[in-house]
Amino acid sequence: MAPTVSFVVPCYNLAHFLPECLNSILGQTYGDLEILIMDDCSPDNTEEIARSFHDPRVRYIRNQNNLGHLQNYNKGIALSQGKYIWLISADDRLCKPYLLQRYIRVMENNPRVGYACCPAIKLERGIETGVEGRLESKDTTFDGTTLLAKLLKGNRIPAASGMVRRTCYDRCGQFPLDLPYAGDWYLWCLFALHYDVAYFAEPMVNYRAHELSMTNYLLNHRLTPALEEGHTVLWRIRDQARQIGHAGVVKQCTARLVRLYGAHIIGGVFENQLYRMSEEELESSLNRASVTLPEANWIRARIWMAAGDCSFKLNDVTNAGRYYRRALQYHPGLISVRLRQLLLRTGYVGIGFAKTLLKIRRAAFN
Repeated sequence: MAPTVSFVVPCYNLAHFLPECLNSILGQTYGDLEILIMDDCSPDNTEEIARSFHDPRVRYIRNQNNLGHLQNYNKGIALSQGKYIWLISADDRLCKPYLLQRYIRVMENNPRVGYACCPAIKLERGIETGVEGRLESKDTTFDGTTLLAKLLKGNRIPAASGMVRRTCYDRCGQFPLDLPYAGDWYLWCLFALHYDVAYFAEPMVNYRAHELSMTNYLLNHRLTPALEEGHTVLWRIRDQARQIGHAGVVKQCTARLVRLYGAHIIGGVFENQLYRMSEEELESSLNRASVTLPEANWIRARIWMAAGDCSFKLNDVTNAGRYYRRALQYHPGLISVRLRQLLLRTGYVGIGFAKTLLKIRRAAFN
């Protein structure tokens, strides 16, 4: 008989953390589960550690070849048998024994809920240092698109905290292989587009930050592709929303893309590293999007306007004016840009008024 919950535990060179992860799962008060340890050809003693657990619910699977983390995730999902699937890296752990029981109770009673999540307590060198992923102050079941509006501003769900209904993967697909950094964010958004989401306010998992973590590796070795994945996620959710006729989500995705591109054009610190998007990179990104030329030019105009607004906020009036002119090249009739140019020409009074307008606009967006 298939278990109710499948824990998929990808592991590469993390044998020293694996016992904590497995014990935290096996110690849950809800026990109808299986654990699939997905060893992606680890060079350490992962196999020895895994086989030391003589619990019939634990299955050890070693890949013949190194698949990489996303294919390893997808293989584990495909091999799992549970109604619910929990993907948790070998370096993370559950930190409350009643966590699984709470998740199961809510999801069994609410078939519209596609996944459950909670905040995570960050672990650094074995010490709990802070809470991440807090969405609300109390337990709630989000209408999916309500949560999606929050997620479009950035990934707010710790990967270790999510238990997903199998039908989400069946309906929406598994991890896209071209999103090694943002794949989990994409799926949280995609599932929320189609399902409700249960949120528990109590932090009940530990997320471990260390040099060998996949997130740390991707940001240190491929920052630009990682940032571009953020654009890709928003474009894809926008496309999915358009296919099902959800105009509100299409509008939200477009607005977020415009602001994100605008901020990247003027440059700044992202994930503690300096980054600035060139015009060539912007055009390359837009050319990959599935939009018509008129729509693309409409978006270009608003991206350059957003870059101008960002520069203006930083008191860089010269570049603000330059970016506003670029916006008008794509949409000469854009009255809001004409107004901004006029205010810039009126000196300090106009600039002060313009800054007030920008504050109102940002408050309305947020």
